[in-house]
Amino acid sequence: MTRFAKAKSLIAATFAVTLFAPSAFAATEPPDPCSLLTPVQVSSVMHANYTAAVRSVAPRPFANTAAGTDCRYNGRNPLWFRIYYDGSGSEATTLFAKLKTFYSPTTPASGIGDEAYFDKEGALHVRKGNVRFYINVGTDKAQQMVTKLGETVTGEL
Repeated sequence: MTRFAKAKSLIAATFAVTLFAPSAFAATEPPDPCSLLTPVQVSSVMHANYTAAVRSVAPRPFANTAAGTDCRYNGRNPLWFRIYYDGSGSEATTLFAKLKTFYSPTTPASGIGDEAYFDKEGALHVRKGNVRFYINVGTDKAQQMVTKLGETVTGEL
């Protein structure tokens, strides 16, 4: 192979990696984000029967940010799962840090996504790549169960 052909191949490979690498790590929103956490999974972890999620649009946390999806599972204690797909991992990281100030004091939750914490009411907030989500069961006494649900969602992303 000539020097010119080698250089041309190297440039083409570099271009392909540069073009496709960011999208390889960005999760795209599924047709139904509520499908990331099924009623069967919620019922099993929470040890109670839960209905299929009632889906609605979650508000944008700040102007010019993505709207999310709210999934409300009705059961013994209603469970609220809110999820956002941001444009990039850096955008999600910045928004996650900004929002964390509203929920302080927080307790770190290890082993879930790229970063996670419990707020003072026991709700779990998680960021993995360009995805942010929140799971709330209305009590701070269910952190172990909420952690399991958070692991289930991050495993699907």
